[in-house]
Amino acid sequence: MEKVRITIIGAGVIGLAIAYELSQSFDNIVVLEKNEGFGQETSSRSSEVIHSGIYYPKDSLKASLCVEGANLLYEYCDKYSIPYLRVGKLIAASDEPEIKFIEDLYNRGVDNNVKGLMLFGKREINKAAPNVNAISAIFSPNTGILNSHAYMKSLYSSAKDSGVMFSFNSETDLIEKKINGYLIGIKGENYRFLTSIVINSAGLYSDKLAEMAGIDIDIAGYRLQYSKGSYFSYSKKSPVKMLIYPVPHKELKGLGIHATLDLAGRLRFGPDTELIEQIDYKVDTKKRELFYESAIRIITGIEKEAFMPDTSGIRPQIKGEGTKDFIIRNESDKGLDGFINLIGIESPGLTASLSIAKMVKNMVFSALA
Repeated sequence: MEKVRITIIGAGVIGLAIAYELSQSFDNIVVLEKNEGFGQETSSRSSEVIHSGIYYPKDSLKASLCVEGANLLYEYCDKYSIPYLRVGKLIAASDEPEIKFIEDLYNRGVDNNVKGLMLFGKREINKAAPNVNAISAIFSPNTGILNSHAYMKSLYSSAKDSGVMFSFNSETDLIEKKINGYLIGIKGENYRFLTSIVINSAGLYSDKLAEMAGIDIDIAGYRLQYSKGSYFSYSKKSPVKMLIYPVPHKELKGLGIHATLDLAGRLRFGPDTELIEQIDYKVDTKKRELFYESAIRIITGIEKEAFMPDTSGIRPQIKGEGTKDFIIRNESDKGLDGFINLIGIESPGLTASLSIAKMVKNMVFSALA
């Protein structure tokens, strides 16, 4: 029976970053992807923002990997000529009760070693973004936007050039622990192979893959819920030149409907937060009023008729109350040494992708030692 050293399940931006990083040190790597190409689910439906790491609790993986990942991502974009812009971001308090939250969020960002943060009052806000309706704000100069498809294509090409084998239209339907590794099966094919290491980077389906490997995902706290976020584009000229965010939702279940720009200067509003049972990417046109009301609260002079349904994405959010961190771990304590789970990799997963890949690489070195 054929045996490979490392199998990565999932070719979203995280799987691609891991493949790229591991290919610098290991050979005999296979990436399995159930879709016909890379990055066709959560990774292709993001706001393409390079976050700075303000929001997340100190010492969480989300905080540390986002801060490190942003620096690595800018370096990567420079090295491989990936289009990006450091447009900056304002997190805006539009009324008095939100000012304390802004101050607390600023202090959290400083604690997380986010560089360059500034607290703005009304005068500074009017100078930086005169169409923003806010009395207090955090300015994050290191926040940016990038062409996420170009980034994923570069990771894919680099990994492939380094010998990584990608197998698309290959849905995993068997993960079975053996003495010398893991038996992997592909749905619809009479084909099985052995692998020393399994890296579960299956995004929306990562909890199902963990369950397939024999983990009780409810006891482990791995079960996901689908959190849908829709976007509306703005058909007229953007009244802002940077990203504008409201104060985030309680427990960071969402960052609120915010204003983002793409590299062409097109303005979009979103995403909202909607828990769903089944994957569905249709944008409900009835949400126009909600989006407009949320947007006009932070940006003045916008017109409701210019809000057009755009796209949507689905976050692989860990089920349960409270703020949830990334789950990135070698499951050796569950009798599954060399089975590395990545579960609940939602925002800031894109920003953190290269730092996540470095973390996984260290786990692989340890597992193969």
